Amino acid sequence: MKEVLTEKALLKILVIDDHESVLSGTVNVLQKHFPDAELMIAVNAQNALSQMTTSQPDIVVMDLSIPDNPKTTARPDTGVQLLRTLMKNYPHLNIVVQSANIRTLVRIRPDIDSHKGGFTVADKSLSTQEMLTRVDWALQGLTHTKDIKGIHSGLEVKPEWLRMLTLAFGEGLQDKTIAERMCLSERMVRHYWSKLQDTLDVYPEEGKNIRIQTEMRAREEGLID
Repeated sequence: MKEVLTEKALLKILVIDDHESVLSGTVNVLQKHFPDAELMIAVNAQNALSQMTTSQPDIVVMDLSIPDNPKTTARPDTGVQLLRTLMKNYPHLNIVVQSANIRTLVRIRPDIDSHKGGFTVADKSLSTQEMLTRVDWALQGLTHTKDIKGIHSGLEVKPEWLRMLTLAFGEGLQDKTIAERMCLSERMVRHYWSKLQDTLDVYPEEGKNIRIQTEMRAREEGLID
């Protein structure tokens, strides 16, 4: 049963974003909508986890493209990993993902499906009122994920395929090295490519590089940054 919060005065809201202007704007909008709420901010993943431990917020409004710590650059996969950690450690936490990278959430579809708290997404292109509506929905314990491209299309991607994609297109590794890093045989890596390409509807075409086509489709679906 999802927990529902209706008393605005009791709210504790944590806003996670590394862009100062966006962070300030989001906090101001939420403060006006929830005048008696306690608002906290975090600018990176480590800071956010620390705030969670000490403050125990009722709802988190977070961007995905954030740095892990003050010395690293902002990356969507950092936010995705933070989100996975939050859902694991705080299963009843209400969450609003406010980001321009919401399509990357398809990578953690099983985590979202099993989350017990409210979970909504708000693309940064949405109006202020639409964003606040998503916040209200999350506080009511609702789940709203239809804006995540691919999440309702039946796209199923295994964790090992995501790892392979990251090694291939994030680190530029060839299959032999990918196999070594994943402690697999090259044959198994080739099998993974075949299964992934079938899932993405990528098949050999004359004059086209199937590996490049796979990369393009994977990026379109939000599987890699």
